[in-house]
Amino acid sequence: MRTLFKTSYGFDIDHLVDPGERIRVGLLIAGALALPLVLSGYALSEMAMFLCYALAGLGLMVLTGFSGQVSFGHAAFLGLGAYAQVWFLQRGVPFLVALVLAGLIAGVMGAAVGRAASKMHGFYLAIATLAFAILVETVIGAAVPLTGGHMGVSVPPITLFGYEVQGGWQTYYLYLAVLLFFVWGVANLKRAPTGRAMVAVRDSETSAQSLGVNIARTKITAFFASAFITGVAGGLMAHQLYYLSPETFGLGESLKLLLMIVVGGLGTISGAIIGAVFVTFLPNAIEILRMVLPSGIAHQVGLEPFLFGAIIAGFIIFEPDGLYGRWRKFRLFLETYPYYKRATFTRQKRYLKTGRFR
Repeated sequence: MRTLFKTSYGFDIDHLVDPGERIRVGLLIAGALALPLVLSGYALSEMAMFLCYALAGLGLMVLTGFSGQVSFGHAAFLGLGAYAQVWFLQRGVPFLVALVLAGLIAGVMGAAVGRAASKMHGFYLAIATLAFAILVETVIGAAVPLTGGHMGVSVPPITLFGYEVQGGWQTYYLYLAVLLFFVWGVANLKRAPTGRAMVAVRDSETSAQSLGVNIARTKITAFFASAFITGVAGGLMAHQLYYLSPETFGLGESLKLLLMIVVGGLGTISGAIIGAVFVTFLPNAIEILRMVLPSGIAHQVGLEPFLFGAIIAGFIIFEPDGLYGRWRKFRLFLETYPYYKRATFTRQKRYLKTGRFR
């Protein structure tokens, strides 16, 4: 097993300490930059949608993975960002400014939800976020002058510094740059005092409060940051959908986002990226499965949400650390073979007994 020796104070704040991890991340970024050279226009469009989901999953990871607050209605912030992006572009606001404003609108709404739900936990918080998502979908459908109602609204093209962004590779590189920027930002947030406070609140609110952490403010901050990132993802996703309707950001989309971070691995940035890969190509796998299943089951209404729920339940029961957790176990097995011990990853309770009594 490799032992890492600290040789400077900067070692404690480096993002990638392990040289092998640096090589893997560098190769991944290089591969992402080279994809437009080998993929078709349709494949690049699918990859651009994957980048949108990865950014949205990163936003939900800040809320659920870092601060431990479960959201069943996060697609509402995705929809708020998408509609805000269209509204600003229709009024001549530059693309980048509109994208930031769309994220801020979603972030402010997220902070409001976080303030209202700061005293809620578990099941009650999940129901509150679900109610918020239903409310947002209803309001978007009713606000015909602003959103076009259920008839929908078309999305203007992307114009950057006076030039219209055309072609799959241009959109892909733009989305990739935005995703890498937010990955860098969230990595810094996680090691900053604010991010550490979120993790402390997730593990034990009682212990965090005894150390001077303001629980309500930390939860509101987590909601704001999460909703802001998801709102930006919604603004980018709007240009991939070309036409928006309220049903696009319903309960199914919220379930997809939750599936993404659970399957990828809660509490890790890599988990959001891996989960986005899984969720992006899962509909294609379901279509292949429909061809194999009997017609009575394949055309059953609600088959896709049922499979999403079954996958979430399966990962929670059998692999709670997600796909990234499985990769960590496999890497440790290779590094420590033949001295690997299965008990190394035995699940430990991260909270004090006092944190369970509410």
